[in-house]
Amino acid sequence: MGDLTWTPVILAITCIPYLRCISGSEDIGEYVGSNIEISWMPNLDRLMKGYARNFRPGIGGPPVNVAVDIEVTSIDHISEVNMEYTMTVFLRQSWKDERLSYNHTKKTLGFDCRFVEKIWVPDTFIVNAKSAWFHDVTVENKLIRLQPDGVILYSSRITSTVSCDMDLTRYPMDEQECMLDLESYGYSAEDIVYHWSESQEQIHGLDKLELAQFTITSYRFTKEQMNFKSAGQFPRLTLHFQLRRNRGVYIIQTYVPSILLVAMSWISFWISQSAVPARVSLGITTVLTMTTLMDSARTSLPRASTIKALDVYFLICYVFVFAALVEYAFAHYNADYMKKQVKTKANKMGRKVNMDDGRYAIVLFSLSILGMNPDITQPNKQCQGQRARNSQETRREHASATIRSDKPEKKSRLKSLLKPIDADTIDVYARAVFPAAFGAVNIIYWLAYTQ
Repeated sequence: MGDLTWTPVILAITCIPYLRCISGSEDIGEYVGSNIEISWMPNLDRLMKGYARNFRPGIGGPPVNVAVDIEVTSIDHISEVNMEYTMTVFLRQSWKDERLSYNHTKKTLGFDCRFVEKIWVPDTFIVNAKSAWFHDVTVENKLIRLQPDGVILYSSRITSTVSCDMDLTRYPMDEQECMLDLESYGYSAEDIVYHWSESQEQIHGLDKLELAQFTITSYRFTKEQMNFKSAGQFPRLTLHFQLRRNRGVYIIQTYVPSILLVAMSWISFWISQSAVPARVSLGITTVLTMTTLMDSARTSLPRASTIKALDVYFLICYVFVFAALVEYAFAHYNADYMKKQVKTKANKMGRKVNMDDGRYAIVLFSLSILGMNPDITQPNKQCQGQRARNSQETRREHASATIRSDKPEKKSRLKSLLKPIDADTIDVYARAVFPAAFGAVNIIYWLAYTQ
């Protein structure tokens, strides 16, 4: 079938005017050739006579076996926002079409893209592609190689933007698995069967790729049968490849600035309590800068409800920065409260001294009217005053003891806990507590997300 008729043609070229003839050598642009002999030129019209390109090989019989081979030339862009990646591949398909077999020579024939339009080719498509196109500079990047037994190799260069569902829970310490699904669009498993080529043990060119954000750690090939109730069963080939995100750029651009902002907020613990503008401005600046850093990092991510590892770290840093600002407010409040307490006690002591002096003046005035010597009555007065004070203190202690006995113990404990603390003491504790707590939280965070 498909017997090929050959037309012997002898073509001899000698020196051509305006061109230089150099025997046994080549000079591109000036030398055309010497003693070229072309023989066994096939007559394609006779080869394609009666060929029906709309029907698959062996129609009505067993399905066509199509071997698939992929060579990856580039992975240009991986987008977390759109959940997609762009890949350029050489897609090679091989199958046998006995209608194109010939026996006059054992040589393999090569054809360009124009011959593709004359023969049957599998209707392979990329299932999870958002968009795809063939390259056509300077001509369409397609080729056909035909062997004497009718085995056809069809190669094409394709660039496709493919969807890739990503789990960003551990972002930017995540690993993603992206897939490339190949399937026949119109032929079911009864007409065509796909399988990976025997030479497809590894993806050619994938080990040489260097991506900006990811590292390809592994890949595998799978084959499955897709069952569609309305159309039947369709064979599908899938290329899986694992991507591990490179964390260096995120550590430099995100984690290190966050850590430095938190450490900057701790500087306020060494600033005097009286420097209110300095401490307040430092706290507010770190809080606003942390908010700006969080917003800028989120612009490169999709608006998803998933809480990512980066969001967790931003929240930790934001809490520590805000807590440093609250610490100063608490310390400043305690300092003011203690100043008011000291001032109140001083005023009470002053009023008490004034009252005692007034009473003493009245007693002296009364004694002078009665004609008594103030010096003689002084000891008695002191004794009486001492006894009066002692009795008064005794009554106060008794009253306070009675009041304390009526109150529950919990209130007394709460009162002792709410007792104001010295502001400088609060700063001293904060200098040790904040770095220790931040370090412990970082250890837990990195252990949880890197394992």
